[in-house]
Amino acid sequence: MTDVDMAATGVSDWLSRPDSIRPTVLILGGFLTAPPMYGPLVRRLMDRGAAGSVVANVWTPDWLLAGLRGIGPICTRSARALRCAVDLSGRVSGGAPLLVIGHSAGGITGRLLTAPEPLPGRRFGAARRIGAIVTLGTPHRLVAGEGIGRRIRDVAASIADASVPGAFFAPEIGYLSVTSRAVVGDPSGTGRERVGHLLYRSVIGRAAVPGTEGDGLVPVVAARLDGARQLVLDGAIHGPGAAGPWYGSDDAVDVWWPIALETWRSVLEHRARAARGH
Repeated sequence: MTDVDMAATGVSDWLSRPDSIRPTVLILGGFLTAPPMYGPLVRRLMDRGAAGSVVANVWTPDWLLAGLRGIGPICTRSARALRCAVDLSGRVSGGAPLLVIGHSAGGITGRLLTAPEPLPGRRFGAARRIGAIVTLGTPHRLVAGEGIGRRIRDVAASIADASVPGAFFAPEIGYLSVTSRAVVGDPSGTGRERVGHLLYRSVIGRAAVPGTEGDGLVPVVAARLDGARQLVLDGAIHGPGAAGPWYGSDDAVDVWWPIALETWRSVLEHRARAARGH
């Protein structure tokens, strides 16, 4: 069964002007989030030059059920959103490959959408429809995770590592891993630092020693995807609604969005040269 039909649709006007096209963005939300949480981020990206945006229709109950049903239903919903974003790109971005932004576990979902068949009977194979995957605080490395880390590893990360490890499709897809060192975990520190230490332990186990840096939930070391371009912010907290600015706040977006655009546009130029036979 094919969940996403990636047959050629729409126009490919972008091939003639890859340096001037504006991206259509697909946002894949994180663990226990819901689409309305990303409304402010959508507005900020549109204000900064995105041509259009689609947020995957994945809600908090979908993540809660993933422990029982696996990541398949979430990938299917995300694939439907990808299809909508591809159609939108045909109208507003000349049919250019998408710029995918995956927050938290949504970054793992983005990688899974590129895999030919990550799950039995579910073939997504959307690599040609994606120009860049930008992950915001995504826990890519969960080998020794406990608690939430083990849950995400078992449900999604281990599947992604088996089917599309690291920056698997580079340079056909650009990869950017964004993380933050806003909170230093310390079992003897402030309340925030003690909580950070406990949460880091839940993600990477005993590798979370005192002094481990992260965004309050995911340590820097866990958010680095092998082979991807790396960016570490100074003050972004993991998720929307947290006590402080997060990856989708103005100051953070002003740092990572230009690099995301550069990463995405370099892939467009690479593919355009290949199409011309250069």
